[in-house]
Amino acid sequence: MKPFTKYEGTIVPIMNDNIDTDQLIPKQYLKSIEKTGFGQYVFDEWRYNEDRTDNMDFNLNKPEYKTGTILITGDNFGCGSSREHAAWALQDYGFHVIVAGGYSGIFYMNWLNNGHLPITLPEADRIELSKLPGDAKVTVDLENNKLIANGKEYIFELEESWKQRLLKGLDSIGLTLQHEDEIRKYEENHK
Repeated sequence: MKPFTKYEGTIVPIMNDNIDTDQLIPKQYLKSIEKTGFGQYVFDEWRYNEDRTDNMDFNLNKPEYKTGTILITGDNFGCGSSREHAAWALQDYGFHVIVAGGYSGIFYMNWLNNGHLPITLPEADRIELSKLPGDAKVTVDLENNKLIANGKEYIFELEESWKQRLLKGLDSIGLTLQHEDEIRKYEENHK
């Protein structure tokens, strides 16, 4: 996993509450355990018309948001089933940061475990961010728990252990390998 310290991107606002994992990646696309190839299906039912042409009323298809990598959204993001594919689909599309009012616990952990940042901000802040132009640069400074946009700083909280894991780029295996010498000694003493 790559360390996550500072990140700069642009936003995509999808301000719906209760976006569930079925909307993030519909069940018919859950045919692989690879983490790639799912981005084309993210928000599938909203993103495409019945004939699979782009729904131009949906923000992901609007030219001003085509390169956005920071999703600004509503409350209870990622609710529904526990599919990790939802995090993979968002990641494969290109998202690295999600700013929501709150998250389903399982989605929140899946997003973190894949090395990405879930930020929780109040509704007024999210509405303000959602009104930024699609080309406005947004900086996320994890070391200082700040999201900076349009000259304004938005402070967010993240549990310290997760913050340190992201800053150091440690997934679960990397976290375990920090104790490699102790594990080796234990194995040698318990052959």
